[in-house]
Amino acid sequence: MNINKKLSMACVISLMKMIVAASLLLTVSNVYAQEDLDAKYATELPKVGTVAPAFTLPTLDEKTVSLSDFKGKYVVLDFWASWCPDCLRDIPEIQSLYKEFSAKGVAFIGVSFDNDKARWQAAVEKHKIQYLQCSELKKMREAEIAKQYGVKWIPSLVVVDPEGKIALSTVLSSKVREFLSGLF
Repeated sequence: MNINKKLSMACVISLMKMIVAASLLLTVSNVYAQEDLDAKYATELPKVGTVAPAFTLPTLDEKTVSLSDFKGKYVVLDFWASWCPDCLRDIPEIQSLYKEFSAKGVAFIGVSFDNDKARWQAAVEKHKIQYLQCSELKKMREAEIAKQYGVKWIPSLVVVDPEGKIALSTVLSSKVREFLSGLF
């Protein structure tokens, strides 16, 4: 092998090592960034093991839904709004969770912080959200349920266990998937 080929091979190997190192660095930084999101945005959500605050809210079809309607089941509360870009980005993952885990008895309730029913309903239809939806039709800062659950950031997700206690509070749908996957 001549010297040029040896140098080329050494450059390729060196470049491959740098790519692998950069990939590992990105993976590690993404993990830490996700952990930091809960540390930053989920600080006032209910703590694991505490009793989930009771609520009764109007649904899109003008009925009501209460947390107590789901006693004995795991319930995922998805706090969101149609005007929230992060919420809209998260809808496909929540829909995927719903499709996978509702068949296993997990209930999903979307709690919208929209104050315009038409806009809320249009978002549900546009994004083909299949799970139950409810709202006070008040802005997040004004909604009683936001105060009860300490929701300061959306999307936020809370998992309530069959006994009515908080099993998980997070702003990351990936943590909900990990939690539910561990159950079933």
